[in-house]
Amino acid sequence: MDTDFWLQRWVQGQTGFHQSRVMPLLQKHWPGLDLPARARVLVPLAGKSLDVAWLAGQGHAVLAVEISSLAVEQFFAEHDLTPTVRDTPHGRLYHAGRIDYLCGDIFGLDAATLSDCQACYDRAALIALTPELRARYVDHVYGQLPAGCRALLLTLDYPQAEMDGPPFSVPDTEVQARYGSRWQIECLETRDVLATEPKFAERGITRMNTNVYRLTAR
Repeated sequence: MDTDFWLQRWVQGQTGFHQSRVMPLLQKHWPGLDLPARARVLVPLAGKSLDVAWLAGQGHAVLAVEISSLAVEQFFAEHDLTPTVRDTPHGRLYHAGRIDYLCGDIFGLDAATLSDCQACYDRAALIALTPELRARYVDHVYGQLPAGCRALLLTLDYPQAEMDGPPFSVPDTEVQARYGSRWQIECLETRDVLATEPKFAERGITRMNTNVYRLTAR
């Protein structure tokens, strides 16, 4: 992963990908995963997403993973939380309440770290990676999540030739190819979002959909 690229984005304040509200599609579709209230939820490439706090507010134990310490520290400051901090083999772990924030490389996680994750919320990880890294990411992260794990995956689908990522286009055919061997895949919703994303229209995008998937590990 090009960690320098993302670290510089945070240092320079180029974080247009950060949303100032909880993702409505998360609020709409999360209950459909039918998880135990205290299920442990992995949030990869979490940034300082408000979704992390929302998931914790539902009673979940959240394991958020983010490479930028600046993003992690901003998350806790903006939520008026004072975490305990300790170093682990996988990175620096910040803990407060139901939230664990691991400041480290997502590719450094091992099966033991992921073994108790009953769910995964992936809004911005898969689409942040190049095709080559997406293949490695799915194998490494989703490949180590336990059987029965349920995931809510959000992707973008647009003509890739019209814009350089990130965010990258991940069409349904790629989702089926990358996840189909181990995960049961259900497309819950396809939503045309171009009208609500003028910054992409200004860059020449002519079509953009968000696809929402429920995945269940076999």
